Amino acid sequence: MAKKEENPEPAEKPEGDTPAEQDVSAEKPVSTNKDESVQQSQVSEEISKDARMWSMICHLAGLAGFIMPAAGNIVAPLIIWQIKKDDYPFVDEQGKEAVNFQISISIYFIVSVFLCCICIGAFLVAAVIIVFFVFLLIAAVKANNGYHYRYPLSIRFIK
Repeated sequence: MAKKEENPEPAEKPEGDTPAEQDVSAEKPVSTNKDESVQQSQVSEEISKDARMWSMICHLAGLAGFIMPAAGNIVAPLIIWQIKKDDYPFVDEQGKEAVNFQISISIYFIVSVFLCCICIGAFLVAAVIIVFFVFLLIAAVKANNGYHYRYPLSIRFIK
């Protein structure tokens, strides 16, 4: 009978160890997700909802270049940045980024148009337009989430 009592104990231990290990491994992603959500909520709490909204609008104002082609993509973010920079430090930072990016994109576009004479400009114009839309949308989403976004390929005219 002692053998029968010993057999159930070892059979119970591996079964007991396996779910405990599974629970621990199952808890790790949950705690990581909680940490990430806590970090995201801290970012959201640090920067007010209004500041995030105005920063997003400042980035999206670059689309005004399609309404007013010559300089709308630079003027619209510049106006929003100038109006709201004293109210919100986050808008001040992101407004500078938006204006610098729009000036840089305008320069890249003008150079690409001039290079159309040697047949490479058409590809460059298409690339500049794609880069414009992709980075603009990424920046708007990041600013709306409260993250400090810096455009790649942007020349820092305003510091």
